[in-house]
Amino acid sequence: MKQILQNLMTGRTEVMEVPCPQVKPGHLLVRTRASVISAGTERMLVEFGKANLFEKARQQPDKVREVWDKILTDGVFSALDAVYAKLDQPLPLGYCNAGVVIEVGPGAVGFSVGDRVLSNGPHAEVVQVPQNLCVKIPESVGDEEAPFAVLGAVALQGIRLAQPSLGENFVVIGLGLLGLLTAQLLRTQGCRVLGTDLDPRRVALAERFGASAFVSGQGNDLLLSAKEFSRGHGVDGVIIATTTKSVEPVHQAAQMCRKRGRIVLVGVTGLELSRSDFYEKELTFQVSCSYGPGRYDPDYESKGQDYPYGFVRWTAQRNFEAVLDMLANGRLEVRSLISDRFAVENAKAAYDLLGTHDALGIVLSYPHEAEVGERRPSESIRLAPAQTTQVARVGRAVVGVVGAGNFACRILLPALQRSGARLKNIVSRDGAAATYAGRKFGFELSSTDLTGLFNDPGITTVVILTRHDSHAALVCRALQAGKHVFVEKPLAITREELSEIELVYRQQTIRFPDLKLMVGFNRRFAPLVLTIKSLLDRIREPKTFIMTVNAGHVPADHWTHDPKVGGGRIVGEGCHFVDLLRYLAGHHIVGVQATSLRQSLTDPIKEDKTSFTLEFADGSFGTVHYLSNGHRSFPKERLEIFCSGQILQLDNFRRLHAYGWPGFTGRRLWRQDKGHAAEVSAFFHAVETGAPSPIPFHEMLEVTRTTFDIAEKVL
Repeated sequence: MKQILQNLMTGRTEVMEVPCPQVKPGHLLVRTRASVISAGTERMLVEFGKANLFEKARQQPDKVREVWDKILTDGVFSALDAVYAKLDQPLPLGYCNAGVVIEVGPGAVGFSVGDRVLSNGPHAEVVQVPQNLCVKIPESVGDEEAPFAVLGAVALQGIRLAQPSLGENFVVIGLGLLGLLTAQLLRTQGCRVLGTDLDPRRVALAERFGASAFVSGQGNDLLLSAKEFSRGHGVDGVIIATTTKSVEPVHQAAQMCRKRGRIVLVGVTGLELSRSDFYEKELTFQVSCSYGPGRYDPDYESKGQDYPYGFVRWTAQRNFEAVLDMLANGRLEVRSLISDRFAVENAKAAYDLLGTHDALGIVLSYPHEAEVGERRPSESIRLAPAQTTQVARVGRAVVGVVGAGNFACRILLPALQRSGARLKNIVSRDGAAATYAGRKFGFELSSTDLTGLFNDPGITTVVILTRHDSHAALVCRALQAGKHVFVEKPLAITREELSEIELVYRQQTIRFPDLKLMVGFNRRFAPLVLTIKSLLDRIREPKTFIMTVNAGHVPADHWTHDPKVGGGRIVGEGCHFVDLLRYLAGHHIVGVQATSLRQSLTDPIKEDKTSFTLEFADGSFGTVHYLSNGHRSFPKERLEIFCSGQILQLDNFRRLHAYGWPGFTGRRLWRQDKGHAAEVSAFFHAVETGAPSPIPFHEMLEVTRTTFDIAEKVL
């Protein structure tokens, strides 16, 4: 199927052929009939992509500070790698979509196959959307009109925040799609509306919709016009629907308001507010968030948990419905907002119009030949010719990858590409991400079909790079298919999952004695850690380890904290440091102690402010301070080792200092190396040669169980 993607690095807008998405629980799969380009929002994204790095940095000063901190701790090369990888991710464009439901995911209610629906799906032939951001389209509303209801919901939410009442005077600054919809909706509220824009044609449209309007920037005085319009009292409210870097619209809005007037920003402006503008009149200023309550709430969007109707009357979904109702009864008119129509395959030409004043509502149309009951688009895309067995070397691993997120593309997929393995198939629920990564790293196929990957007899090795809650099931599935497995940490997030993996692994290794399973405990493969290991192996007496992890704050509602999804930060990330100390000590863990800060009202998460101590069978012990309440300018990971009158200090996997070691004072790397490339190389060497697994299975079990012990002690 076709989807429109934006590259934020190059600014290139591309219509890409990608696999059809798989439907998730609580979601719908919708075949698109029409979508509308949001000229303001999407033009900003395209212009940002076309800007050079300096201009991008100037537009995002907060990101620049983060990059500078990363340079100080991780080095220039690592920081630049992270920046380039982030910008190189494909960005799906669009959020105003109308189509027909072709599949209803488990747990999704209120919809059936064949329903015409409006959603915030992107510009793609088939989209996957959450049920709470989807509503049925009335029969009287056409396919081209319906997508405007998403933009209408944005406008409506801004109006709800402004709380207009019958007869009030409102000014709308900016008469693009949002502004013209806002003007119409205010009119339906019984308000008198004054609109202003640089474009005479848009001003004419506003007047056609019943608003008073004038062209700004042609000698017209906005403040004087607003004063006259409000009969000398000042307007009751201003809704800013323009897109500009200037702070002038907010300043003008404050000047034209009456005492205790309301200003709502639904567009984008500079926000260097002047206190005097707001103080004397006691003005209210508010920024509106998208379609309304529920937007960006993962419980509402991803988990389908609606807000109680009696307490939150207007959610994002209900705002969609309200605008569609107004379209259906003729109180809102959008056909005159359509300036251009393009077939989706010609979308590049549509985006070329965004920089002109001629474009307003650009509608994209999609093929109609495949309707309900017909076969949906392919779940696999051929990216490169298949490599024949004659080309492939004997014993060469043939790889299928599950997952194509930012970490995979930045760290592990480049290592896979350098490993020399044959990269056959990359699968992701997001077909665009799989296709983009597949092209970049040389895969033969991209797909959204997991079953096809596991059933492919030609694939010998599966690499799992998905969210934590999927790891255990995917590991078991791959092992049962007789395939070698590399899974990014953690191996499992519950004891039950770990027991299932252990059972399946032991059963399958009876059938396939050379079967390999490895977890991405990369730090034991870091070059400076290998140097430390070679030094410590000469020392026979017990050792003391002190590991300080400046883990960084993660918001309380992030999925990593959810025990059912991320497993918590100790299980999800702390496992790295348990494994590192287990590897350097070289002996079994025989005891665990842990403590954490008390939970507070301002910071409900205490697990990521924890210290735990591991005791080893040889008498060594190690303490890990895993703390999220530090500052990001401090190195993320520091390891200190005391033994036999000597000290080793490792800073962020870049610098190793030695104190008291004859003939060795330390070592420094040009760039941070946490061992990812080396772990991948070691794994594929074992797969292809039959050598023992780089990490013994019993150590992976031991480390994972230890993280469960720690997490339980700090709950």
